Amino acid sequence: MTRRVHVLMRKEDLDAERLPGKVVIVLDVLFATTTIAAAFAAGATEVVPALDGDSARAAAKGRAEGTYVLSGELRAETIAGFHHPSPLALTSRAPLKGSTLIYATTNGTVAIAKSVGADHVYAAALVNARAVVDRVRDQHPEETVLIVCSGSVQNFNLEDFYGAGHFAKLFARDGGVDLSDAALAAIKLFDGTTPDECLRDSRVGRMMRERGLDAEVAYAAQRDVLSVIPHLEQGVLRDAGRAA
Repeated sequence: MTRRVHVLMRKEDLDAERLPGKVVIVLDVLFATTTIAAAFAAGATEVVPALDGDSARAAAKGRAEGTYVLSGELRAETIAGFHHPSPLALTSRAPLKGSTLIYATTNGTVAIAKSVGADHVYAAALVNARAVVDRVRDQHPEETVLIVCSGSVQNFNLEDFYGAGHFAKLFARDGGVDLSDAALAAIKLFDGTTPDECLRDSRVGRMMRERGLDAEVAYAAQRDVLSVIPHLEQGVLRDAGRAA
C-alpha cells in the first residue's frame, strides 16, 4: 500500500475534521520541538505542552516542588519566572533528569494542541528526525502522514519547511510513498542548501543570532543526533523510544 505524505506550511492550515486516521509530526525547529527532544535526551520523564504561561502554571498546580520545570516563551521573550526555552540553555541550567517539563511556546506547543484529533502526534525536529520516521514506518505503516510546520503566528517559517524536506525524504527513501507537491517542494529546498545555512539565514535564525544565540541555532541544525521519540499520550508527551 502506498503511504501518503503531506506537508502543511503553517499550523493554521490544520483541519481538525481531517485529522482522524492520520499521523501528525509537528515541527518547530527554532526551537520548541528541538527543545522538547533535547529535554528528553537530558532525562526528562515527560513534557506537558501548554498553550501559554497561564496554562503552564495551571498544569504545575498540585505537583510537588522539585518534580517539574517550567519553561517557555511568548513572542520570542522568555516568560517571567520560567527557564529559557531554547535547547542548550534549558538543558544546561534546569534540573531535567527525572522531572516533568511543563513547556509553553508561541507556536510549537500550540501546533501540538491543534493536532490532538489525529490518531498519533509526534513532536520532532532535525535532531531526532530519523528516529521518529523509523518509529512511524514501523508502528503506523499505512496511515497518511501530515508533517506540520508550526510557522510563526500565521506566517511561513523557512527552517520548518527545510525540516519537512528532511522528513519527507526519509519517508521516501525506500519508495512506496505518494508525496504531495508541498512535500516535494520541501525536499527540493532540503537538497538545495545545508541545515546550517538555512537556519542561519531564516528570519528566526537571524533574530536568534542577533541575540547571541548562535550556538542554539547550530544545535538545532544538527540532523539525526538524538534517538528520542516524543509521542503525545493523553495530552502529555512521552519518549516512545525509551519504552522500546
